[in-house]
Amino acid sequence: MNSLGFDKAPADTRIVVAMSGGVDSSVAAALMVEEGYDVIGVTMQLYDHGAAVQKKGACCAGQDIYDAKVVCDRLNIPHYVLDYESRFNQAVIDDFADSYLRGETPIPCIKCNQTVKFKDLLEMAKSLDAQAMVTGHYVRREGHLKNSQLHRAVDHSRDQSYFLFTTTQDQLDYLRFPLGGMPKSETRKHAERFGLDVADKPDSQDICFVPDGKYASLVEKLRPGALEEGDIIHVDGTILGRHKGIINYTVGQRKGLGISSPEPLYVVKLDPDTHTVIVGPHEALATTTIQIREVNWLGGNRPKDPIEAQVKVRSTRPPLPARITLGEKNTATVELLTPEHGVAAGQACVLYDGDRVLGGGWITAV
Repeated sequence: MNSLGFDKAPADTRIVVAMSGGVDSSVAAALMVEEGYDVIGVTMQLYDHGAAVQKKGACCAGQDIYDAKVVCDRLNIPHYVLDYESRFNQAVIDDFADSYLRGETPIPCIKCNQTVKFKDLLEMAKSLDAQAMVTGHYVRREGHLKNSQLHRAVDHSRDQSYFLFTTTQDQLDYLRFPLGGMPKSETRKHAERFGLDVADKPDSQDICFVPDGKYASLVEKLRPGALEEGDIIHVDGTILGRHKGIINYTVGQRKGLGISSPEPLYVVKLDPDTHTVIVGPHEALATTTIQIREVNWLGGNRPKDPIEAQVKVRSTRPPLPARITLGEKNTATVELLTPEHGVAAGQACVLYDGDRVLGGGWITAV
């Protein structure tokens, strides 16, 4: 049995490594080559605007595609670049813009994993007769070839399981994550040991297709008229001012509201129908009940009764104790045992049993 769980020699096991041009996926590929696997490197070209080519911390365009090629040449493995730009525009960028118009706070990285990386790219790997696809994500896959489990990374500070909750059981059985058991510092040391030029390359930052960080400008460009003005209203009903588009605001935001107040105010809710930004004190952000949709369940048999588990409503927040009731049509109700502040529609709510990912869904109402 080889390290990927197959009953054959590594040399007889073909794998595809999804390579972004960063240090993590590069080291994942190098480790597989070191073990003697038949490795193919594949990079997706997802977008192509000049500002992104030289931007540090971007991915899947320009310099990063070149970096992936250099690593593959160093490792002496084939490297293919696949043009998924149209698919990415439709499944990720358009969804990103429409989500903001609905008053939501989208997470395009999860949508990219859900649609392009773990669907289209994975199918491409299978067409190349690969037995598995390897990525540089910091998560762990536990179990056998079938019915495997998704777990948080050993280094919780690097854990990326929140971003992979949409991974289906079939996809998880096909995927492998060699970095899930090590801290980032060890990954960097491996990169230096292998002599990879990306050993000191910075991690990806922000959203790859918004190189200047101006999300509202992109939404306005994609959806003309998105910057429709409206009222800023206190939760007590008082009109405090005007805004130039709800897409400039997110739930939990405090700075840049464009109003003056004797007390700190936060964005509590966005109403896209009336183009209203509702603000209030910090305690108005407290939430104990969350509705989620498109639930992807990875916890085995779906429980008919409520279960006790932990949930994360933002990638940077620790898991919180909760009671989860799975409903019909892939919905669920999450009751937090302690209030959380700043829960926003469009974000992900990921369910855990300790380190194991039970699944998750998209927040629709709080």
